[in-house]
Amino acid sequence: MDAAIPRDLDQLDSEALKALILALREQAFSHRKRLTTQQEEILSQREQLASRDAEIEHLKLLIAKLRRQQFGRSSEKREFQIEQLELRLEELEARRTKETAAVKESAPPSTAVVRPVRRPLPDHLPREVRKVLPKQEACPDCGGKLKHLGEDVSEILEYVPASLKVIQYVRPKLACGCCDRIVQGEAPRRPIERSIAGPGLLAHVLASKYCDHLPLYRQSQIFARTGVELDRSTLAEWVGGSSRLLAPLVEALRRHVMAAGKLHADDTPVPVLAPGLGKTKTGRLWTYVRDDRPAGDSTPAAVWFAYSPDRKGEHPQSHLSNFTGTLQADGYAGFDQIYEAGHIQEAACWAHVRRKFYDLEVAHKSPVASEALQRIAALYAIEKEIRGRPPDERREVRNTRSRPLLESLKQWFEETLEKLSRKSDTAMAVRYALGRWAALLRFCDDGGIEIDNNAAERALRVVALGRKNFLFAGSDGGGESAAAIYSLLGTAKLNGIDPESYLRNVLSRIADHPIKRIEELLPWNVAASLQLPNQEAA
Repeated sequence: MDAAIPRDLDQLDSEALKALILALREQAFSHRKRLTTQQEEILSQREQLASRDAEIEHLKLLIAKLRRQQFGRSSEKREFQIEQLELRLEELEARRTKETAAVKESAPPSTAVVRPVRRPLPDHLPREVRKVLPKQEACPDCGGKLKHLGEDVSEILEYVPASLKVIQYVRPKLACGCCDRIVQGEAPRRPIERSIAGPGLLAHVLASKYCDHLPLYRQSQIFARTGVELDRSTLAEWVGGSSRLLAPLVEALRRHVMAAGKLHADDTPVPVLAPGLGKTKTGRLWTYVRDDRPAGDSTPAAVWFAYSPDRKGEHPQSHLSNFTGTLQADGYAGFDQIYEAGHIQEAACWAHVRRKFYDLEVAHKSPVASEALQRIAALYAIEKEIRGRPPDERREVRNTRSRPLLESLKQWFEETLEKLSRKSDTAMAVRYALGRWAALLRFCDDGGIEIDNNAAERALRVVALGRKNFLFAGSDGGGESAAAIYSLLGTAKLNGIDPESYLRNVLSRIADHPIKRIEELLPWNVAASLQLPNQEAA
């Protein structure tokens, strides 16, 4: 209990004053001790949160590294590691939210709490206005009449479950009273003949499979929860039918991509079920990206995918038979004959060079790898400054600032290689760079070329995620269907268009659209007619 201080201290004798001073001193000490304990508890909680934040960031780094490694041949063990790390990350983030709230409650009023900036909810979302009127119809103090003074508006984000509906087309038959002639309205064309699927449903199935990585059997289970039985085989027929329907549009997209003067190319493995064997073989999905926006070009960006049953060099040679210009790709030997023909020149990828040193630095803390990363980072810093500028300006800056750095880097590579064991991983990384040096310098000679091939690798990410969920394609035909749909969805995302909205629009029009004007249905040509606003480009 706090010591009570008398109003008139003059009335107290010396003993009473001593007792009061001792009581006040003990009271102050108790307050200080209690405050110190609270501060220590808050500090401990904050240290725990900081430690958890550090662990969360470390887990995110590990997940990112493992996901990047999945572009190559990945094992079930690596996939299991990613899943376990993601579960741990979810648990830590949930606990962080809970414990952050506890810290806020226990913190003194004067303690400043850093809160994340909340983004406003998008304007395009439908809004349901619910007015909350006060219970009082008159002034609770004097009983006077209340008048409108203003209002406070707050918003919450709610989820409305997706739903299916049936559209009935009723076509009355009319007969002439004089000659018995019968007339009737023409039945609307369906995207897939004799199919019950409307364009919106087809677009949803395709986007769910190829954007959201939901296999068809899982989609079938989701539809079943709504009371609609759609077999996986039925959904598969819709995917194949949509692919055939969209084939002319994909061909128009291919022509647009191949008309570029520079392309990004890459490939990734796709397990495919071998007919009659019950086993899988390894097919390939090839991607070719046209994107000159970093060089200030306003030509729409696009990506075209192609499927092949193997990785023989004859496939990219066929894909690029009509292309002339610069090909930015990795060191795949299948491209060598293309470069030797003379109509295509090679531009190598600095991201591949950097990745080899990054793995060395992470694994061994190699001083050579660390310095290589710093030197390469200086090149990327220059690229960041000139992104979006015209090619001539980019070339001038690169020759003035980047080329001296590259010459110094090459000299350092050559001097370092002499000091390394020939069989070491570091020596292999250095030889990889020096062996492609002319192609690695090509971006300095042409301002339209990029420093790396990341545009193609970004296009393949969706395939890597889908491959994890699909396990394998059912056949070579399934691989070709996947390539067609990935082409359209990837191009829509490159142009900031919602893929499902785009497919819904196209599938509702393509059956009646003149084949000679098929280019009108390319993503950038229909963007203005879409109901949903553009989403962020991938």
